[in-house]
Amino acid sequence: MEKENDVVYIKNMVCQRCIMAVEEILNKHDIDYSDIQLGAVYLNTPIGEQAYKAVFSDLESIGFERVEDADRKLVEDIKRLVISTLRHLEKDQTQLKKWSTLISDAFHKDYSHLSKVFSEIEGNTIEHFIILQRIERIKELLLYNELTISEMAHQLGYSSSQFLSTQFKQHTGLTPSQFKRNHRGLRKELDRL
Repeated sequence: MEKENDVVYIKNMVCQRCIMAVEEILNKHDIDYSDIQLGAVYLNTPIGEQAYKAVFSDLESIGFERVEDADRKLVEDIKRLVISTLRHLEKDQTQLKKWSTLISDAFHKDYSHLSKVFSEIEGNTIEHFIILQRIERIKELLLYNELTISEMAHQLGYSSSQFLSTQFKQHTGLTPSQFKRNHRGLRKELDRL
């Protein structure tokens, strides 16, 4: 977590439950904030050093980490953008454009620079991270059993259901149908990807 003006950055926030856990800790320590989003807390008043350490001790005890520098913050912001975009694609197909363009536009930086920073920090590419996030989203949708493979492919921006199935099998060793039959314990926590 890094303090930058009135924003505190937190690593490993990947879902609504994470936001609720951070909110609970902030309230426990009487921290005055205006908003909590994936990876960021927007403060109304600065946190003193002692309160900052206490909050982070509690956050770290449940798996959150400090974002130490600007490049790490940028990587966390890219991850948040990818996760958020995948969550909202099914609601708004107008967001569907090339990932490189989406990410570059969001950060007003050249994609090759963003990709290089991401790879140096994460030891993997943005593209690989996107694939892993899509695979986990497919697993989730398969468990809900509300959509066909074609509908999932369309919602997640795949060119075809065959491409979705092929990529899914490459990364899980199972076809989507096999996953549906044997799904116990096969989903991963998003912050572990």
